[in-house]
Amino acid sequence: FAEGVDRLRAAATTEPGRLRALGALLAVLVIAFGVVTAWQTDSRATAADDVLHRSQPLSSDAADIYRSLADANTMAATGYLAGLQETQATRKTYEDDIKRAASKLVTAAANTDPGSSSATYITQLNELLPQYKGLVESARANNRQGFPVGGAYLRAANDMMQNKMLPKAQDLYKNENARLNTDYGNATPYPWFAIALGLVALGGLAYAQRRNYQRTNRVLNHGLVAASAATAVVLLWVVVGHTVARAGLNDSYDHGVKSLTVLHDARIASLKARSDENLILVSRGSETKTLPDDRVVDTYDWEYDKQLTALAKGLKVADSLADDSAGREPVAVANKSMLVWKSRHGQVSKDNNDGDYQAARQGVIGDGKSTAECFTSVDDSLNLALKHETEEFKQSAGDGLDAMTGLTVGAAVLAALGAAGAVLGIGRRLSEYR
Repeated sequence: FAEGVDRLRAAATTEPGRLRALGALLAVLVIAFGVVTAWQTDSRATAADDVLHRSQPLSSDAADIYRSLADANTMAATGYLAGLQETQATRKTYEDDIKRAASKLVTAAANTDPGSSSATYITQLNELLPQYKGLVESARANNRQGFPVGGAYLRAANDMMQNKMLPKAQDLYKNENARLNTDYGNATPYPWFAIALGLVALGGLAYAQRRNYQRTNRVLNHGLVAASAATAVVLLWVVVGHTVARAGLNDSYDHGVKSLTVLHDARIASLKARSDENLILVSRGSETKTLPDDRVVDTYDWEYDKQLTALAKGLKVADSLADDSAGREPVAVANKSMLVWKSRHGQVSKDNNDGDYQAARQGVIGDGKSTAECFTSVDDSLNLALKHETEEFKQSAGDGLDAMTGLTVGAAVLAALGAAGAVLGIGRRLSEYR
């Protein structure tokens, strides 16, 4: 071992020995640059792919679970108010909502880690869903026979939905949003370690060529030039590729995910408001709550005002986030319908307070100028806005992912060629000593 160390020390004092050491160092630097670049770009490309094809769709599915449950609750209350005049469309919408929620829960369960909090929420929702449906069917059966106890069943179903099911669905939605934010956090940072290593490798190659020029008066060494070119291409590709990818992903978040979140929340607020409006007439003042200022108010009327205020705020934010007319127009229609809804609800409240239940009922679910018409317009407009923003998200996130296509493999191949060029370039100089 000692003799080997002495030989290495002696070799390092000769020009061929220095060239071998320099060639080995350059090859290691370029290969290390390629490996680190491939590793960091692959992890970011994987995270970007998850954003586009996994976490955002799952986040939308979680929001759809919440929306389907809230809409089912709304349709259940609407059908109860209609009684024997319940339309086939209302009944079908309710059943479709239940089926959609069950289907989305299956999809979410298949993509959730066992034992996680999301898996727990999904299990609990799967257990509560048939119980809720049983209460609604009991309410419907008693209502059709004219038994007042049907209202109690419907209020029990609503309490289960509002206090147990929707909070768990909201927690599931928050978890999926957190996963989406994590994927964005993994996809967007620059690969600074790879960039720094690339600059060091380029610096080493420049030093080797300058050293070669000083000792031989030769301007270029073909092998070192090829190695420098390959390293520079990889470095430029990394910087430009990640800059474009980062811009696309940030745009998909700022003009896609943010808008989708606000629109989902606004749509849910409208569904809750509609459900509460129906339950005002179902409960007939039997459900009250005492406010901090000691005022006693109808529970569902108070909740309706709260949700309509949330809807108004959500539409205002959605309008500010929309970046084109196609995104702003449905939000504007929803806002206009919401204002008409609020006005018509005022008349419904007056009729109900005056004891004219039939007029109030007609104002809520009638075929004429009822609040049902306004709610449908709000819901359809928000659905249109959601579809537009989803396409905006897919376009921007897809552009970001495309910018990193081939970067991992390309960096590895070019780095290998660069290392080979460095070795061959130094080998050319070494051959002159033989």
